[in-house]
Parts: sequence; structure tokens; C-alpha cells
Amino acid sequence: MITYQDPKVGEPEADRHWARLLDGYRRTRVRVAARAGEPAAARRTAALGHEIALGAPVSIAAALFDPAAGPGTAAGERDGWVGPFWEVLAVRQPWAVLSGLPLPEPVRTLMAHTRVLLGEDLTDGRTPAPTPAPAPTPTLGRDATVPLRLLPWEQAGWEPADRVTAYRADGAATAHFPLPESREGLGPIRLPRPGAALPDPEQPATAALRGLCDWLDARCLRGTAPQAAALFAGSGAPHGETVAGYLPFAAAYPALVRAGSGASAYGRSGGTARGRLAVWRVLAAMAEPAGRRSVAGVTALVARMRCFTWCESADEVWHLHLALEDPATGLAWAVSGSDYD
Repeated sequence: MITYQDPKVGEPEADRHWARLLDGYRRTRVRVAARAGEPAAARRTAALGHEIALGAPVSIAAALFDPAAGPGTAAGERDGWVGPFWEVLAVRQPWAVLSGLPLPEPVRTLMAHTRVLLGEDLTDGRTPAPTPAPAPTPTLGRDATVPLRLLPWEQAGWEPADRVTAYRADGAATAHFPLPESREGLGPIRLPRPGAALPDPEQPATAALRGLCDWLDARCLRGTAPQAAALFAGSGAPHGETVAGYLPFAAAYPALVRAGSGASAYGRSGGTARGRLAVWRVLAAMAEPAGRRSVAGVTALVARMRCFTWCESADEVWHLHLALEDPATGLAWAVSGSDYD
């Protein structure tokens, strides 16, 4: 009579290979963390974690985030190599597959928004294909107003294939959206006097804009978009003119999302879903400064907002120059910065 059977007997050899790699990832992480600390452990295991997230069966890849093997064994939501592990896994499978995985709630939420960026509609837990049980809807916490589908103005400025990083075994390819992308459609403009930026304590939207990434600054004033732009633009411009112009918010949205993902000249992206959530926080703070948040309020703001962009002589690859004016409140924000290779 057989009284014991190794659970690994009967597993495909490929699955056993990935399970061994996962075990090696966990063991290395714990060993390095004990000697040099958690940040060093995350760096040391990053390439192996990327390999598992990219190629392992989804149940094994999801186990990267499972602490069941012991303290210090699991990857966090910010761990990654050329991109976060959760994004690497999320681009591989539809939500119908990902929704059934045992994942920490922050990772589940970010994966869901990655699938939304790739074109899925997860409203009310719906999935494009039937599943044996209803797909659990992610818990969004402070981002509860962010819809689990892309609104039309979120789709217009970029192609679906460019919205999320494409991952490979040897690296990744991420579309870049500098703003302005070129001088096409812009012209020489003499900017008005900027007026005074609003004093501290700053508007919540100003802080949210500044917080999109560490190479941006933001200011707010009561006035127009060109007046807000003048807080940053035009210094040293010949004849006092700046190459600038208006554009629809949909054209600026991809650049804001990419900045919100943390992408920079030398730093890796923290995930496009993270950028989308960050931009919705900005828009919600502009639309509802008292703290109330609604999709309708953000949509109305986007419809009435006037957007203005400009060039700087020092611009190279990584730059963003944008002013956002809300005619309903009389407030305008400017966000500007650049990063250099």
C-alpha cells in the first residue's frame, strides 16, 4: 500500500524547474536581507524575480508575492528589475486568469488597472470571458473613484500597445511621451506677466502634481494657463517669446501618466497603473478641492479644462511642461521639469 507520495511526482518537468527557481529566489532574498538589509535583498534577487514573473506558470509567478514561505520571502509591490514584477505578470494574462490568483490587495489593484490600460473593462467585476465564479473587484481604497475602464479621453492620446511596458527576458521597451513632443503645432508667443503663485499651504492639486515624480515642480495661481506657464517658461527666450500653444487634455494625459509612473532618464518605471492612479488623484483634487471625489466631477473638469504647453531651450529627452486652467474656479496650475541622460 502506498502511504506517502511526493507531491512533486507527476508535475511536469517545466513546473518543477520554475518551482526550484522560486525556492532559490526566496532563499536568496532571506539570506541577503539578513546580511545586508531588505533593499539589498530586493536588488540581488531582481533579475531572478523578473525571469519568474515573465516566464513561470501564473500560479508560480503569483507566489512571488506570497509570504506563506516565511518572513522576508515575498516580493513587494515596488520590487522589480526593469519594471515591477506585478506589471510583468499582468501583461501576460487577462483579468479572467489574474483575478483568481491569491495576491495581496495592493498588487491585485495595480494588476487590475494594468489590464484596464490594456483595454479590458472590469466594471462590476466583469471580464471579457466567462469565469467559474465572479471575478473579485479590486479594493481601491483612496482611489475608489478611479473607474475600472478607460474613459474616452484616456484612450485618445496613445495606442494600446504603447500604454504599458513590453517586457522581454533581457529587458523592456517603454514608450516615452515628452511634452511637448516637438514644436509642431506650436508657435512663438509672448507670455503675459505671471502674477503671484498662491502661498502655502498649497492647493492639494499642486502637491499632487509636484508628487508625480521627483524631477517635476508645480505651482498654482488665480489666472489663466499662459499666466501659470509664465511662472516657469520664458526665461532667457529671444525677444521675450516662447514657443508654446494649446492642446487638448487627451494629448497631455499620456505624458502625465508616464511621469506619475516614476519613469526618468535613469530610473525604471514603477508601473503605468501607478501613474494612472496618480493622475486621477491630481484631477480629483482639482475638481473637488474639498475632498469629495467622483468620476462625474473629473470628467466635467477634463471637458472644460484649457491646456497649454511650451518648449524650453534646454529640453532634451525627458521633459514635461504643461499648464492646466480650470475656468470654473479661475485657478491654473503649471507643472514643469526635465531629467537628463
